[in-house]
Amino acid sequence: MHVLVIGGTRFVGPRLVRSLLARGHTVSVLNRGHTPDGLPADVERLHADRSVRAALIAALAGRSFDACVDTIAMRGSDTAVAIDILDGRVGQYVHFSTGQVYLVREGCPSPAREEDYPGDVMPPPPEDAWDHGQWTYGVEKRECEDLLEAAWAARRFPATRLRLTMVHAEDDPQGRIAAYVHRLQDGGPLLVPVEPGPPIRPIHADAVVELVVRILEGGLGIGAAYNLAQDESWTHDEFVNRLAAMLHVEPVVVGRPRQELIKAGAFPACARLTNPWMSVLDPGRAVRELGFEPGSFDWLPAVVERIRGYSPTDGYADVRAKEIELAG
Repeated sequence: MHVLVIGGTRFVGPRLVRSLLARGHTVSVLNRGHTPDGLPADVERLHADRSVRAALIAALAGRSFDACVDTIAMRGSDTAVAIDILDGRVGQYVHFSTGQVYLVREGCPSPAREEDYPGDVMPPPPEDAWDHGQWTYGVEKRECEDLLEAAWAARRFPATRLRLTMVHAEDDPQGRIAAYVHRLQDGGPLLVPVEPGPPIRPIHADAVVELVVRILEGGLGIGAAYNLAQDESWTHDEFVNRLAAMLHVEPVVVGRPRQELIKAGAFPACARLTNPWMSVLDPGRAVRELGFEPGSFDWLPAVVERIRGYSPTDGYADVRAKEIELAG
């Protein structure tokens, strides 16, 4: 099978490429070529800015693929170009979406199921609000999904949409678990909102890759959308306490109103897993139709052990100093 991976240079992308290669598939990656990928030499590199239609057409001229995994379509225009160029030239197109498509829907239940997707989108927060970008992300991902659903209905464009909850691993480019590990290790207080956040129900990057490979090899899920999340969920308190136990430290937690933390510029960085823009998904359909195995937090100790050896990112000391001062 010849698979085109759009993106492929960060986090889940390289994992997917290596997994496909290990199973004997041919892989081409398409990206701008700006980020060193560290991928094996036998991966074909195609370079184009996918937002520039002419560049994407040139890069894919005369090419057909058994499957395509689009890891970086962020807005409707990205997806529209991909549909037009790959229509009739790809056996299956897997789109990485997000659980945030539910969070921008008025009155969406939690945990969200795939049938909860239809409905009115809530008005945007003010443009200067801390979470305006979160709303924009969810709305623009819905644009991608709506185009794919329409293309399936009108011309059977073979898309499978995967709605991912928060994806974790030691190399998460957003460093969400690392942010907790470093704060707990430095001994200072952990600032958290007093308002409870949603249950923490993430997924490990390797579980995403395993299912994507299963989908591609079986031609599964064409024309449908699926939630991906693990079964087990923890409260934020449970997460902090269990993480502290893995690190053999006693957590010092200081609660402040969320708006106070936002006004001080500390939130959501100080406690990223209390973010109300964190989706909680029901993966039941993926279990029934794709053979997905949701799993639990069994992956967390190994991730924490790897992160323990990493140094905090530049600027961490200044950020922590401000948080500690705010904690009083």
